[in-house]
Amino acid sequence: MSERLSQVAARIRGIRELGAVVNAMRGIAGARARQAREALRAVELYAASLSGAIGQALALLPPDGVVAPVRGRALILFMAEQGFAGAFNERLLEALPPASDGVELFVVGTRGASLAQERGIRPVWSGAMPAHPDSIPRLADRIATQLYARIASGAIGRLDALFARTATDIERRHLFPLDPKSFAAAPSRNAPLLDLPPAALLADLTADYIHAQLCDAALHAFAAENDARMAAMAAAHREIGRQLAQLEMTQRIVRQDEITAEIIELAAGEAAQG
Repeated sequence: MSERLSQVAARIRGIRELGAVVNAMRGIAGARARQAREALRAVELYAASLSGAIGQALALLPPDGVVAPVRGRALILFMAEQGFAGAFNERLLEALPPASDGVELFVVGTRGASLAQERGIRPVWSGAMPAHPDSIPRLADRIATQLYARIASGAIGRLDALFARTATDIERRHLFPLDPKSFAAAPSRNAPLLDLPPAALLADLTADYIHAQLCDAALHAFAAENDARMAAMAAAHREIGRQLAQLEMTQRIVRQDEITAEIIELAAGEAAQG
């Protein structure tokens, strides 16, 4: 019986150690999600200022000066970098267009890219999601480098991003080409002073705006992944609590059985001596 009691005690220690790991993972995920949302406010303000500048630049061009023919299409898919995020990746994969649509796929997130390949989805490019929100702009630089090379070659004429705004809310956002109707010029009494031709200015502003949109999508995805991980860890914490309660009850029963067996043994020995 003492051997069984030691086994139960060992399982309790193991469950408690697992609980400490789960709590630590939940705390780290919560901190990262909070940092990503704090960074989002700055990116949104930056994107809004660029949007106003693009509206002013568009007003300086002829109406047909910004129309570009749509050739190939590409989709940037922001998935999870690590595991323990529940069905986060599965929901994103379910939102993908059919493979027959001929959309070139760019995947961000090591774990998500592996799952996509297991399902026969082959991206033309994949990269890791940074471990900290401060590194998101460098990720956007890497994505933009790949995209601009393909846009310049004519392989891509339309670009969208698919990402999770929350752990359960999936958004598909159009990035390129710009829709002039989406950029209203702010009313101004004075015309802007330009050092560049309007077309060159618009091209530079467009590059900056797409970079800001990539940062925005990546930060939303980063926060949503960690929200999903917090939810998964909360569910694991509840299950650990349930199992721990059962094991502690089993431990009390086994200890009581041992005590009862010892008392019976002592009583039997006393009776035999009498």
